[in-house]
Amino acid sequence: MAPMFELTDSQALLRDSLARWLHDAAPFARRQSLLATPEAIAPLWQGLAGGLGLLGAALPESLGGQGGGLADQGLILQTLGDALLPEPYLACAVLGAGLLRRLPGEWPQRLLAGLVDGAVRPVLATLERGARHDLARVQARLQTAAVGGQALTTLTGRKALVRAAPYATHWLVSARDAAGCLRLALVSPGAAGITRRDLRLTDGGWAAELAFDATPVEAVLGEPGVDLLALVEQVSDEALLVTGAEGVGVMQRLLRDTLDHVRQRQQFGVAIASFQVVQHRLADMHLALLQANALVGATLLRLDRETALPAGVRRQAVASAQVVVARACRSVGQGAVQLHGGMGMTDELFVGHGFKRLTLIEGLGGGVDAQLHRVADSGALAG
Repeated sequence: MAPMFELTDSQALLRDSLARWLHDAAPFARRQSLLATPEAIAPLWQGLAGGLGLLGAALPESLGGQGGGLADQGLILQTLGDALLPEPYLACAVLGAGLLRRLPGEWPQRLLAGLVDGAVRPVLATLERGARHDLARVQARLQTAAVGGQALTTLTGRKALVRAAPYATHWLVSARDAAGCLRLALVSPGAAGITRRDLRLTDGGWAAELAFDATPVEAVLGEPGVDLLALVEQVSDEALLVTGAEGVGVMQRLLRDTLDHVRQRQQFGVAIASFQVVQHRLADMHLALLQANALVGATLLRLDRETALPAGVRRQAVASAQVVVARACRSVGQGAVQLHGGMGMTDELFVGHGFKRLTLIEGLGGGVDAQLHRVADSGALAG
């Protein structure tokens, strides 16, 4: 598996340790059983936490983390993508933890400590029906009333397609308070007044639609003076970028498997790898993957290095990387399936599962057209 950037010794050790663990604990033959129910991932989640200590890779050492950055998380997702492990690492350790570590107060610190131990899986619930990826369009409401001499805050509203929601121990739900300020409601999945409809995604992963009807909240995070929308947009961009790193890992595995297949499969007494049309298709796939690998790696390092990037510059950089990743997902995914023939879409082979995962990654954030609009709206093309 080619790295997206030059690795330090510690990063190389992290990648190799994770790859060996995945080979032993989560071979591809187990994928279907791990996808059967959200609870099936629990033993592997504890392995990522206690055995490898990777859930806190980007958290400070004061919280039990490893003090790494976004590049370390991208490296982890690339390795998980190569194994196609169905786990909520992106939702919990990148999105959920990425937002919590930027918020003040005791609750975020407590949740992050639980994440490192593997006991807490925080999942962010932000998008609402009809919002079309606009994180500012929030209709969910918080209300506070006196009950038994104590203030009780409740949440009412709906959230659409919350990825990894069935895995969560806590939901971080965006909502507006009485003053119209955007806040974050900490909600237990077992609280009263919740209707949850679990969904299966294209790649077999889990998501859910959530409805809250005067649901009690454990805490309200995000002080009125904190620009919560800016923080949510930042962690969403980071999650989109490291998902591109996961896509790179999936594509690298697909290309390896496809090369092995065309060298073994014969027609007219020769391996089909000798056919010029097959060689040209493989070259196109290889070049698309190289471009995605290079741009995602460079963008990960840039966001780690330039922590104070203006939002427009960050948005342009992430959207540009996602455009290249999405186009590579289509080239590599479709090429792998076509070169395998009909067997490429069966559940017995990695290629079919990888293609479905790449199809989902290709469409994230609205797909190529939406990301091109983000590049244009960022002002990168002005002048």
